[in-house]
Amino acid sequence: MPAKSVAQRRLMAIGEHKPGMLKKKNRGILKMGKSSMHDYASTPEKGLPMKVRKIDNKLKRKKI
Repeated sequence: MPAKSVAQRRLMAIGEHKPGMLKKKNRGILKMGKSSMHDYASTPEKGLPMKVRKIDNKLKRKKI
């Protein structure tokens, strides 16, 4: 599964290579398998947005 943003790709790369540098709130990604973490981390950055905004559930309901 490819990463959806540059920030997500970089987070996975840090988790794969230097897990001690992760912040406490991001340590949950260490529970992922090594192969899936590698899939995220190996996504090319070209064409990816820097960050993907979270969409509020209320906004989703209004659009539908």
